[in-house]
This record gives sequence, C-alpha cells and structure tokens, in this order.
Amino acid sequence: MTATTPDAPRRLTVVLGITGGIAAYKAVGVARALVVGGHDVHIVATEGALRFVGRPTLEAISRNPVHTDLYEGVAEVRHVALGQRADLIVIAPATAHTIASLAAGLAGDLLGTTVLASSAPLVIAPAMHTEMWEHPATVANIATLRTRGVTIVGPDSGRLTGTDVGAGRMAEPEVIAASALAVVGPHDLRGRSIVISAGGTREPLDPVRFIGNRSSGRQGVALAQAALARGAVVTLVAAHLDVEPPAGATAIEVETAAELEAAMREQAATADFVVMAAAVADYRPTAVAEGKLKKDDVGESLQLQLERTPDVLAGLARDRRPGQLVVGFAAETEGDDDRLLSIGAEKARRKGVDLLVVNRVGWHEGFGSTTNSVIMLDGAGSVVGRADGDKLSVAHRILDVLAETVPTTHD
Repeated sequence: MTATTPDAPRRLTVVLGITGGIAAYKAVGVARALVVGGHDVHIVATEGALRFVGRPTLEAISRNPVHTDLYEGVAEVRHVALGQRADLIVIAPATAHTIASLAAGLAGDLLGTTVLASSAPLVIAPAMHTEMWEHPATVANIATLRTRGVTIVGPDSGRLTGTDVGAGRMAEPEVIAASALAVVGPHDLRGRSIVISAGGTREPLDPVRFIGNRSSGRQGVALAQAALARGAVVTLVAAHLDVEPPAGATAIEVETAAELEAAMREQAATADFVVMAAAVADYRPTAVAEGKLKKDDVGESLQLQLERTPDVLAGLARDRRPGQLVVGFAAETEGDDDRLLSIGAEKARRKGVDLLVVNRVGWHEGFGSTTNSVIMLDGAGSVVGRADGDKLSVAHRILDVLAETVPTTHD
C-alpha cells in the first residue's frame, strides 16, 4: 500500500483495467484524470482492449508499462503483485463478459487474477448496448457484485455505437475517476455540509445584453467535485458555468449578483462551510431596458449609469453562524508577487473570512484555464498554503487547508 504524510495529499497506486469494448478509448481520459491527480497508475489491458486503443497511448498517459499477458513477469508473480500493491482497482469500460467473469470469480486473464489477488476496493464502469445491460444475466451479475461491495459507476443513457440510443453508455472519465477516488477518501468532510458558488454573474442591460466576466466556473465545480469525494454534502450555486456540475451535488442556477446573494444566504443558514468561488459583478445598471437597445435609437454613443452590487462575501462572513467557516476568492491582475500578497492580506482582513484564496488572472491566465496557481491566506492575512496544477488538485489542496481549520469557532 502507498504511504503518505500528513502534509501531502495521499498518492495512490491505482490499477486501471481496460477491457475490449468500444468505450475503451474513453479509458484514456480516466487514466489521465488519475495521473493528473498525482496517482501512480498501472494499466492492465485485455487483448480485446488493445484492438480499440493502442499500447503507446496508454503508456504515454499512464507513464508506466501496460500489462496484458498473464505469463509475463512470472518471476515476480506479477498477477499477484499488481493486486497486492494496489490501493484501488478501477475497470473502465467493464463489458458484459468482464462483469460475468468478475461475478463468477474467474481468473482466466491477468485482469481477473489481479482482482482476485487484491483486497483493494473495486470500482467498475459498465459499458454495453442497452439489451445487454438489461439482460437478466447482467442484472443478476451486477447485483452479485454490489453485495460484495463493488462500486458501480454508471452507465449513462445516450448515444451508443452506430445510431443506437439508450442505457449502457459508459460514464464520463472525470466522473469515473472522481467516484473511484471517493471510495478510498480521504473522508475528512464526511457528513459536513458545504455550499459553493461558481461561475460568473451577469447583470442585464436589456433582454439580450449583460455586464459579466470571463469566469468559467471550473474551479468552483472542481471544489464541489473534491468535496463530494471527501464525503461532504454539497450544494453548488451556479452562475453560468462552462462545465457541468458534478453528479451528486445539488445545483441551484442563478443569474445576477442579487440572485446569487439570496441563494447563498439561504443555503449558508445550515452549512458548515461557505465557499465563494464565483466571480460576482461589482456593478450593475441602475436601469434595465424592457426591449433591445437599438443603435438607431441610441445614437453614436451609449452612456450607462452603474451602481454597486452587494458585497456578498463580506455579508456572509459578517453573518456567519458560530463554528461556520467562510472561504473567499480574490482574482487579481497584479503582476508583482509581493504586491499581490499585500492586496490579498488586506482583502482577507477587510472581508472577515477564515480563508482567502488568491490567484492571478489576466488575458491568458486564470479565467477559463484548466489549471490554476493559488496562495491561501488566513483571516489575518498570513500565508497558510499554496497550490499549483490542474483545478481538481488545487481544489483538494484548498480543502486540505479547510479541513485542518475545522476546529476553529467564532464567538
């Protein structure tokens, strides 16, 4: 099993089994999500799987050799060693044949022997045509695996091979990876409730135009995904996301700063943690036109009168319940590192938050990117953590710091 330290996220040894279904190409995304999350991924592919996706691709993504043959590595008893070393086994896609073999406890290939030789949690992502998924034999096999503690992710309904549509489509790679990691934890937020805002608000000028920002909502969604994996009950207040909310979170869609404030205040009334990751418009038009503003009517120039929107973060921090922790985000364009920290420290104190996540944004960084680089400050403005990488790993590091702060209470 993989060792870890209190100061570092746990690095898991993950065996990713890939079987011979058309959805095997999506397993590349599962491997990538696990590797990007910092885990050591070892792929066990069936011969059928390698007819759908090439060994070089799998080895480049996993950064480890791909294992296929039961009779390779006999001296090290590889069919036992892989299973014994694994912290987690994921099979994606899991075909009807593979599911039947698992239910029967067969060990006719390297993947089957690896599963039987391991005490690690097993997660499978079924993928097959609807008729196969709904066949009584498959239904019975899935029920058998569930009774043994196997986690089943999916399948979804949607487009299958050719023109067929129905249940049996493999779940998306990010969902499979997140669901698998949730099985092994950490579960330091189990039973805790967390409300997270994400995306960017829009303040209407007329029925077709608005004042907004370039936030995609990816970091907020990643926080929701990470919190779910760690056992939290998650509510996501979503303002115009470019990505789908994670399965398992309760999503509340909002449009404007006022709507976001109302939703966050309602949810914060019972939440243990409040995270304001959304980019909220600082100003809104004092008047909204009932119809489209037309150039012929307006003329060569248009003057707008704007008014301040409520400071949602400061209000939530001011009115927090005893024991509730409030996290804010500060997106700044300041290029100087010392000045950026100074701005962040002043904002942390002024807003009254428990934790402020500061990140630099600009024309080509921050908003819309799949990666992030952040500095975390406590309420006094002192640096308590840093994170750099894909937004899911950054989210987990933020939650690491948040979990460490749980004992903090407010009078």
